Amino acid sequence: MKISRFYIVDVFAEEKYAGNQLAVVRDAAALSDEQMQQITKEMNYSETTFILSDEPREGGYDVRIFTPGTEVPFAGHPTLGTAYVIQKEIIKKPVETVILNLKVGQIPVTFEKTGEGEDILWMKQIEPVFGEVFDAGDIVRVLTIERNDIDEKFPIQETSTGLPHIIVPLQSLKAVKRTKINKDEYFKFIENINTKAILIFCSETYNQQNNLNVRVFCDYYGVPEDPATGSGNGSLAGYLVKNQYFGTSKINVRVEQGYEIGRPSRLYLRAEEKNAKIEVFVGGKVIMVARGELV
Repeated sequence: MKISRFYIVDVFAEEKYAGNQLAVVRDAAALSDEQMQQITKEMNYSETTFILSDEPREGGYDVRIFTPGTEVPFAGHPTLGTAYVIQKEIIKKPVETVILNLKVGQIPVTFEKTGEGEDILWMKQIEPVFGEVFDAGDIVRVLTIERNDIDEKFPIQETSTGLPHIIVPLQSLKAVKRTKINKDEYFKFIENINTKAILIFCSETYNQQNNLNVRVFCDYYGVPEDPATGSGNGSLAGYLVKNQYFGTSKINVRVEQGYEIGRPSRLYLRAEEKNAKIEVFVGGKVIMVARGELV
């Protein structure tokens, strides 16, 4: 195998060794699908990305995303983390936007100066699609919680901005913390539906600076719990606007995730409904942790 450079970054992190870990492999065009999957398993993070070439094509960089279980067409923290690596290690100068060519299409990532250390990187996700609505009685068996833990003012609904999630509104942080996936019920529940990931959330938070607390479970992809999920939170942003969770069709909120597994993360969500279409932006900071070579 040709020597390929790789980088490890923490995404949606306010400091090093927080957020969601990502391995980014460069010079990856010569790698086979099987090799990419093996490397991803070796890295053992939620996802590993592969930049196929340092040269842009049609204005964007060709990138593939793998979980330890399979390749996926889109994922949020890999998009931001890979754009950061492209800007820092390939372009090597400040730019306003980096475009990634993913299987879901072209995703632009913009860099916002904060004046407080690391930039906030923003990705515009594709327009949310809303699917099946599920009964609370079915989902509580999967989550091992009580029916009265569900906030039934809002639907339990399949939502996607590229990678579908089942969005589940809960009443309290206590219910979020108590949630534990029953794997038998989980695999039975997802067996005949397209969506495999479950996102639970509530408006009670650990940190008063934040507006929502989130957890995401996706055993199907080889990730029992994800510390920070850009695709899931993009779906959540669309859901919040569609259902006017905050009483408005426009949001600008901070989300905390990963506290229960020791990887505190912060995501920034902006979304607005305009002319019957919902625009979704998900942002966060990225911090470089390591550089190396695959031999």
